[in-house]
Amino acid sequence: MTTKTRIEVRPMTGALGAEIFGVDIGNMDDETFDEIYAAFLEHLVIFFRDQDITPEQQLAFAHRFGEIHTHPYMKGLDDYPEILEIVKEPKDTYTFGNVWHTDQMFTPKPAKATILYAKETPAAGGDTMFANMYMAYDCMSDQMKSMLSGVKTFNAGAKRKYNDERSRAERYAGTSAMADKVRDPGNLITESSHPVIRTHPETGKKGLYIGSHTQSLDGFTDEESAPMVDYLQAYSTKPDFTCRFRWAPGSMAIWDNRCTQHLALADYNGHRRCMHRITICGDEPF
Repeated sequence: MTTKTRIEVRPMTGALGAEIFGVDIGNMDDETFDEIYAAFLEHLVIFFRDQDITPEQQLAFAHRFGEIHTHPYMKGLDDYPEILEIVKEPKDTYTFGNVWHTDQMFTPKPAKATILYAKETPAAGGDTMFANMYMAYDCMSDQMKSMLSGVKTFNAGAKRKYNDERSRAERYAGTSAMADKVRDPGNLITESSHPVIRTHPETGKKGLYIGSHTQSLDGFTDEESAPMVDYLQAYSTKPDFTCRFRWAPGSMAIWDNRCTQHLALADYNGHRRCMHRITICGDEPF
């Protein structure tokens, strides 16, 4: 357990993640936030419990991390368009975020951080898992690191097809709770290329940068690229690299998309879950 001056930080696993105690997110000074931000960089994803905050307070807290990003396919709350409400009703079968990914990887400047606040959760199930991409890179062989150095990935967004042949936006619209929140993407095709080995702009550490948005490796043939992408996606989420968070109303998670992946578990069909999400703008990966 690591104790700071103003907050208590309890690491969750050897890989990543820490719960933070002694904080009222709706009322904190700059010194307290500085310690929270240091824990965010050190542990990659941080968690809070028993927070009773308003949308205004969540937005004020988010603004401390940077500029707030607007989702390209989904509309926010009517009164708070920067907050995306993620709802799964008991009759819905699609679970938002139920693939390993890092947010907005299909854009030229992917998300820096994501802030997720639990409003309503099932009695059991609906956990979120996280994976440490620093550790994934560090555990690679020197030969693999050398081979991937300088390689870029091709990543796609709206028109990415799944096994059921629906695009991302179409899948979002396929749930009763979220259908009226989906923007009409028209002919929008969001895609981008990024280094598969990414350097974190604040810590200077290198990490594997891969996720479900990744389609191929630039400069490789399809036959060469497909098994490598499959391998890297499976390798990067080994249990050794992960932690798992169990939600409850009033819980909050903040994760660093520049060095993590995450997965929303789909084990609570028949139950309602409501979350408020804010995404923080990032910069161009290098």
